[in-house]
Amino acid sequence: MTRHISRRNAAVAFAGISTAAVCALLTLPTAQAGTSPAAPGPSTQAKAVAAAGVLRHLGASASGSYYEARSQAMVVNVTKRSDFAAVRAAGATPRLVRFSTQDLNVVRHALAARATIAGTTWGIDVRANKLRVSADSTVSHRDLARLLAVVSRFPGRAELVRMPGKLQPLINGGMAIYVSSFRCSLGFNVKNGSTFAFLTAGHCTNLGASWYADPGHTQLIGTTAGSSFPGDDYGIVTYASGVKHPGTIFTYPGKQNVKNATSAFVGESVKRSGSTTGVHSGTVQALNVTVNYSEGTVFGLIQTNVCAEGGDSGGPLYDGKHGVGLTSGGSGNCSSGGQTFFQPVTEPLSVYGMSIY
Repeated sequence: MTRHISRRNAAVAFAGISTAAVCALLTLPTAQAGTSPAAPGPSTQAKAVAAAGVLRHLGASASGSYYEARSQAMVVNVTKRSDFAAVRAAGATPRLVRFSTQDLNVVRHALAARATIAGTTWGIDVRANKLRVSADSTVSHRDLARLLAVVSRFPGRAELVRMPGKLQPLINGGMAIYVSSFRCSLGFNVKNGSTFAFLTAGHCTNLGASWYADPGHTQLIGTTAGSSFPGDDYGIVTYASGVKHPGTIFTYPGKQNVKNATSAFVGESVKRSGSTTGVHSGTVQALNVTVNYSEGTVFGLIQTNVCAEGGDSGGPLYDGKHGVGLTSGGSGNCSSGGQTFFQPVTEPLSVYGMSIY
C-alpha cells in the first residue's frame, strides 16, 4: 500500500530514530540448595543451524526443516529412512515424507514459467510437504484458472488457496522515515569500518534519494546509496554527518540492543516493529517464497503470520537479539490478521559488505 503523508498528522521525533534487532534477556533457572544447575542445552538457533547443516549434507533426498514448539525439537524432512541416522546425529528429529525439495521445486519452476500473476505467491509448506500457492482477492477467475491448470498437473505436490485482501508492498513504518511524499520504516543500523548506514525496503529506497526524520523534510537523515527491487526488496541509506545512529530498535515504547543477523527457520517465533502498527509477533511459516506484487516479482522471501499495514515497510523482523528480515509486503491488517513477507537481512548485509551492530 502506498500511503501519502499528512503533514499535520504524521509528525515524528528525530531524536527517537533507531534500528536493529531486540536483545532478549535469557533467564537462567535458580538452583535449589544442595543441587547443581543443569547444563544448558543447545539454543533454538543452534538447533536450526545444525538442521541446516544436515540438510546440506543430505542434498536431494531432504525436504526442509521446521521447529516444533511443543517438543522443542527441530524436525528434518527426508525421503529415505536410511537418512534417519544422520538427522539424529545432528540432534534433530527425522520425519519421512513423500516429496523432496527438488520434487516441489519442479512445481515452482512451472508456475514461474506459466503463471507469474500479480497478487499471487508460492512457497514450500514443509509441514504439509507441498507447494502452497496463494491468490489474493484481485486475481481474476481467468487467472485462477491459469494457476489451477499448473497446480493440477502435480497432484499431491501443490495446493491452490485464496488469500483474503490485497497483496501489496507496505510503504508508509521501527521509527518513521520519510522520502518524497511517502513514509517507510527504518530497519537495521549497519556499518563497515567508519561508514554508518541503515537498511530498509528496496521498494522504499526506489522512491527517492534524500531521507528525512520528519514529514516536513527539515531534518535530513541520509542519502540512498543502493536499492534492489523487484527481484529483491532491500536498500541502503548512508547517514548524513552528525546524525546519531545507535544500534538499537524502537519497540513502542522502549529500545533494546542488537547482536547479529541470522537466517530464519520455519516455526521460529519472531517480532516485527513498524511505525504504523508498532510491535507485533508471530511465527515463520515458510522460506524462499516467491511473491508477485503488481510492481514486480520478489524471490526468496520469509513468510509469516505477523500482521503489518501500510507504512511498516522496511521495519525490522527479529528473534530476540537476532536480526532476521526487513518488512516487504503482505495482505490483511492488524485488525483482521493476514500474512506478511520479509526480505532476509543476511542478503543485503553480504551484498553491501555491512554488519549489524
